[in-house]
Amino acid sequence: MTRAFLQGLVLFFLPFVLFGGYLVILRRNALAWSSWSKQSFWLAIAGLVLVILSLVATGLLTERQTGAFVPTHIENGRVVPGQFQ
Repeated sequence: MTRAFLQGLVLFFLPFVLFGGYLVILRRNALAWSSWSKQSFWLAIAGLVLVILSLVATGLLTERQTGAFVPTHIENGRVVPGQFQ
């Protein structure tokens, strides 16, 4: 769950980081609000679109498990991890 949350945060902030790099390449002050004020709304929209696309792709492309889940149990004194059968 933590990995999915951090992945979403990285994808959301990716347009901001790329735009900051673009400002540095143009030799503008990347820390000045005037450089960010016009684009901040569109950068947030782009970040949300990236997060939504990643969630849709994950939902469509992940492997689906079929069958019943057998939880972790003990057989003959050994712990058998949970698995799908």
